[in-house]
Amino acid sequence: MSDKGILAGVTAYHWLVVIIASAGWLFDCMDQRLFILCREAALTELMGSETARATVKKFGGYATTVMMLGWATGGIIFGIMSDRAGRVKTMIATLLVYSGFTGLSGCAQGWGDFIAYRFLVGLGVGGMFGAATTLVAESVPGSFRAVALGSLQALSATGNITGSLISYLIPPGQAEFLFGFSGWRVLFFVGILPSLLVIPMIVVLKEPEPWKRAREAARSGVPGKQAGSLVELLSHPVWRRHAIVGLLIGLSGMAGLWGIAFFSPELISTALANEAAAEVDRVKSVGTALQDVGAFLGMVAFTFVASRLSRRLAFLGSLLFCWVVVSYVFFSLHSKTDAYWMLPLMGFATLSVFAGYSIYFPELFPTRLRGTGVGFCYNTVRYVAAPVPALLGHLADWMGSFRYAAIAMASVYLIGVVALIWAPETKDKPLPED
Repeated sequence: MSDKGILAGVTAYHWLVVIIASAGWLFDCMDQRLFILCREAALTELMGSETARATVKKFGGYATTVMMLGWATGGIIFGIMSDRAGRVKTMIATLLVYSGFTGLSGCAQGWGDFIAYRFLVGLGVGGMFGAATTLVAESVPGSFRAVALGSLQALSATGNITGSLISYLIPPGQAEFLFGFSGWRVLFFVGILPSLLVIPMIVVLKEPEPWKRAREAARSGVPGKQAGSLVELLSHPVWRRHAIVGLLIGLSGMAGLWGIAFFSPELISTALANEAAAEVDRVKSVGTALQDVGAFLGMVAFTFVASRLSRRLAFLGSLLFCWVVVSYVFFSLHSKTDAYWMLPLMGFATLSVFAGYSIYFPELFPTRLRGTGVGFCYNTVRYVAAPVPALLGHLADWMGSFRYAAIAMASVYLIGVVALIWAPETKDKPLPED
């Protein structure tokens, strides 16, 4: 399809939907990046500077696991809410939850309340993706859908980059950075600002017509047409198969990203163990920003392949590339120079598959179950993937090497490759209805 054909029927409102929904997910990803860059410094201060580095890393894994559990829970709750109450209302609620509790994370007084706040942040983070992607999928013309959803996910890399650059200006490990607050606390306070996006959401966005029609059908009391029903999703043979396939593909990328690739700051700490702390912080900030540049390019590449060739082919190439690249980077990164060229490569690989989630998951389910289905595929998987970050620390203790543990765990990407055997091809097909 030509570029002119892809943009046929696209109006100014469609662009505003994509921009505002992308901004909601962008700031969501910025919050995630701030946490990744702050968790080691935060837990070192909260647990005491005398705490062993290995113990701090282990508790960093616990904090990540708890946030992922909150993410999974929020994804299910807000996914059902988006089918019943509306996509826009759900986006507003999730934005207020994740920005508000991010700010409270900066007020933590011990590792216990810090981890509790991360669970509550996770609730909002988990809900935003499903609400944003379903809003875009149902609002824009079908010819523009893959590009719009791929762009939404690709632009999320800007949120990650923003988080990395802010941490460059506000070093997480610096004590008394501003008004007596440590750098990591100030970074979490910055995370409150995205709540201002609520204003354009209220003023500009409106619920998509397919959702309105599905709501009316649900209100009519027609059997088997209930909106936002997890029971109906899993009892219907077609939607159940789609949900299981999506869950397995999601598990590969999610476990690989949060359980391995997002430990690139800790990999840098390991590689530069003999460098000054300030230099290590700089390499982390620049390296993770470059990792996000690679992520942006990877998601653009996935979107191109998925929209021009095939969703399944794009997933197959992406998952195999993830397996090879993650293993290589954790084995080979030993210097600052390595970080600056290997982390972009790893970002390209590990985030590319996430463009597929935003494009593919909304195409698997009917309107009345779309938010629930996307939430199930993208967020329920986190219950399964949640132990992976903590598992990395335990596996590293058992194997005696943080690097080898990550390489062993990279085989999780092969789960998604196997799941593709049962995955339907959705390219050039309308969104399903029933």
